[in-house]
Amino acid sequence: MDKDTAIEVKNLTKVYRLYDKPIDRLKDSMGLLRKKRYKEHLALNNVTLSVKKGETVGIIGTNGSGKSTILKIITGVLSPTSGEVTVDGHISALLELGAGFNMEYNGIDNIYLNGMMIGFSEEEITKRLDAILEFADIGDYVYQPVKTYSSGMFVRLAFAVAINIDPEILIVDEALSVGDVFFQAKCYHKFEEFKKQGKTILFVSHDLSSISKYCDRAVLLNQGVLLGEGTPKKMIDIYKQVLVGQYPLPKSDVENLLDDEDIRKAAADAAEKADDKVNKGGDTADSKVGNKDPQENPDLLEYGDGAATITDYYVTDEKGTRSNSIIKGSEFTVHMRVKFTKDVAAPIFAFTFKNIMGIEITGTNSMVEKAFLEPVKAGDEKDITFTQKMTLQGGEYLLSFGVTGFEQNDFTVYHRLYDALNVTVVSDKNTVGYYDMETKCTVSDANA
Repeated sequence: MDKDTAIEVKNLTKVYRLYDKPIDRLKDSMGLLRKKRYKEHLALNNVTLSVKKGETVGIIGTNGSGKSTILKIITGVLSPTSGEVTVDGHISALLELGAGFNMEYNGIDNIYLNGMMIGFSEEEITKRLDAILEFADIGDYVYQPVKTYSSGMFVRLAFAVAINIDPEILIVDEALSVGDVFFQAKCYHKFEEFKKQGKTILFVSHDLSSISKYCDRAVLLNQGVLLGEGTPKKMIDIYKQVLVGQYPLPKSDVENLLDDEDIRKAAADAAEKADDKVNKGGDTADSKVGNKDPQENPDLLEYGDGAATITDYYVTDEKGTRSNSIIKGSEFTVHMRVKFTKDVAAPIFAFTFKNIMGIEITGTNSMVEKAFLEPVKAGDEKDITFTQKMTLQGGEYLLSFGVTGFEQNDFTVYHRLYDALNVTVVSDKNTVGYYDMETKCTVSDANA
């Protein structure tokens, strides 16, 4: 393993045996089953990845994608079915609430128990005890049995132990969702400290904003398979396609499938139809390529099932002039034109602003605004406008568009254009954060 690598995972596979009856598990462990009475579940399938020292890496994916499993194997809680894991550095892990805690012991006893399990001596834990208690901030409850703790106190103590033993590698699995907002802020502040100190963090979360904000890189797992790794923004965009079942096969998988004659023929037919559509000047978002505005993104992410197509999109300023530069405090309008190729019961039109890190700042849709809840027919074309006051701070933003809806109660994406336009907010007064609250400040003489 390279000296700059903290964690290296090679060809990791984990198979679980799922039994219909608990007694079958017992009999199998004793070698008493004459025939197979279990189903095999592939939790991880030949996963390979590495984490550099000093990196903060986020792991994202749907439920059951293998995120927790890979963390447990890295920390030694589980053994892999095949493959290998190499770790260079002292790990502290927070995998589940109270994992490794003895419910009958009090908080102090569990601090020492967990510290020793991690590899610290009693003297080393004692030196860190005050810092742990201060961070946990659960008062005299620390002297009570852990089984009497609320879930909030549980996570406070567990996280306090995990991050105050000065680990080289911190691994956290969705453990912050229970803590209150003040505790979460304290934990994320600690994350920032760790990053500045050059420590390695492996972070699993469904909070995509946290992944965008804190992680240098993101890894996307789906059904035990590594779909990709790269910038948080890129992986989050792909993840959103996975969520709606519209992520295309990786190129390597497509090439493997093309060994099949029928699939190769179908792929050729699809390519020919796509060429015909372009040559005939069909109404697609790509038909705008020839006269693209400089502020339009040539590498935007586009997908959908084809029931609708966003054929035009732009922004106008308070004078109604097309412009991608909006003065802070002024009124502006987001425009989109949509053409339908199928009947849709109740389309939803939406837009979203992201910052350049990919964090969604704000957005809305026609359903939230109660502006349009009607059916449309194939061939219908709609112009949609969203008018509002620009209160974002001065800077660069990315604007995304979407047309979605529900088909038999299933959320469906008809067409999405992620990061389609760059919008610049021009400001001579920037306050703290993403928004200007348009505060009016007064100062007067206290004795008047």
